Amino acid sequence: MQLTGIHHLTAITARPADNLNFYTQTLGLRLVKKTVNQDDTSAYHLFYADGKASPGTDLTFFDFPVQRERRGTHSVIATGLRVGSQTSLEFWKRRLDEARVKAGDIIEIGGAASIEFEDFEGQRFRLVADDTNAPSHPWDRSPVDAVHQIKGLGPIVMSVPVIDNTELVLTEIMNMTRVRDYPSPDGIGHVHVFSMGEGGPSAELHVAVQPTLPVAHQGAGAVHHVAFRVPDSRALTEWTKRVRGFRLPSSGEVERYYFRSLYFREPNGVLFELATDGPGFAVDEPLETLGESLSLPPFLEDKRASIEARLKPLA
Repeated sequence: MQLTGIHHLTAITARPADNLNFYTQTLGLRLVKKTVNQDDTSAYHLFYADGKASPGTDLTFFDFPVQRERRGTHSVIATGLRVGSQTSLEFWKRRLDEARVKAGDIIEIGGAASIEFEDFEGQRFRLVADDTNAPSHPWDRSPVDAVHQIKGLGPIVMSVPVIDNTELVLTEIMNMTRVRDYPSPDGIGHVHVFSMGEGGPSAELHVAVQPTLPVAHQGAGAVHHVAFRVPDSRALTEWTKRVRGFRLPSSGEVERYYFRSLYFREPNGVLFELATDGPGFAVDEPLETLGESLSLPPFLEDKRASIEARLKPLA
């Protein structure tokens, strides 16, 4: 049994209209699904991805009216975004500077040319040059030229004070392989790299051991959870049995309509999700018009009027 990579990452925003503008206009991603948090329908759940809404490219946000994140350990601290080359990184450095986005210089981090930057709420990202020739599906209406568009999610970086039990879950339950280490770019601790499936930047989880940091408190600018790819529902059922067999508390299988999921927390409290590649976001609207109107799964459709009345305008 193998996970095949990062499926999606879900973060928190308190400013959904500004979020929509930043991720579509500054980062050039496609809004592929405008829906709601299925557990709190007063909040949007916005999904940004590549031109075909491919698994492994989804960066998503819950719209919660909360204060800013208090940074620290026991949390995801950076989200990797893959671009095609060093030349693309140079393009992005110019673009981020022109947009007055807080961004560092192009440096090597963990063996890859990278740029670290933050959005307007302090959400932390790492652009990574990915020269593996992984397939990409540019969005033809993006303000970013196709050759430089973000290809998908890259390494996800999480911080823990102690790695021992987390490493056991990653290697013994989730079948990841520890492949290398590197010094943390913030100068605090060391980072251990765990790989899934065939490996590469789209299938890596980086774990920084940082015992001197305070405990993080989620808020705007924080990551809510990270999801890993499984091929289909049959595979998810096998993973559910595996997690249960190790007596790791979990949600059991949850039907999200666009994919099927299993949730659990690793020993340092970071929320993990295993999610199926399908059926995908085109299950209830045409691929050509994804994200242009509010989509609701069938079990919420009869509540559409009351849900729409409580949502904030995005325009």
